[in-house]
Amino acid sequence: MKLRVEDLGKHYGESVVFAHVSLVVEPGEFVAIVGESGVGKSTLLNCMAGLDRWDSGRVLHGELDIGELDAEKRALWRRKQVGFVFQAFHVLPHLDVAQNVGLPLMLLGQQDDARVAGMLAAVGLEGLGGRLPEQLSGGQLQRVAIARALVHRPALLLADEPTGNLDPSTAARVMDVLLAQTREHGASLVLVTHSDAAAARADRVLHLNASGIRE
Repeated sequence: MKLRVEDLGKHYGESVVFAHVSLVVEPGEFVAIVGESGVGKSTLLNCMAGLDRWDSGRVLHGELDIGELDAEKRALWRRKQVGFVFQAFHVLPHLDVAQNVGLPLMLLGQQDDARVAGMLAAVGLEGLGGRLPEQLSGGQLQRVAIARALVHRPALLLADEPTGNLDPSTAARVMDVLLAQTREHGASLVLVTHSDAAAARADRVLHLNASGIRE
């Protein structure tokens, strides 16, 4: 399913975050969004996920208008269709690594230990499934968050600085995993990044500013 953002605008009071943002991301396509700090890249990503509300325009996934869904239906759509890599990880401290990664499957009423183990191996965390988050480094926590976002094979992948805490070698490996998910399963990948190396691997790079978005 393609993602369509149509003339999207967001403001806080009199302060405009962005306006007139339109873009289309096809299934299997990787789009990177870049721009100066504070232009609303993370906010735009949150709008695409239905986590933030917007003030004008529409966000559609396939034929589904996300803005018309109530909170419960938006949450159900995210659970089934969206994988989100947050900048702040949002790893649950009381669950071990394997449980954190398997959480999206559990919420869908599924259990697939082999798939969880495979995702951990793909991001370089093989054998660490039994550890608690407090026993991991920041870079390892970032990879847990990425594995969790991918494990249920979502149709829409949204990633906020997914390689920001990683050394170049590990960052390249993580990008390989994100791209594999995008190409093999026909997901749409939107990645916000300051990394030239990550952006260079995108099919398209879009620059966001307060007045819109451009290639």
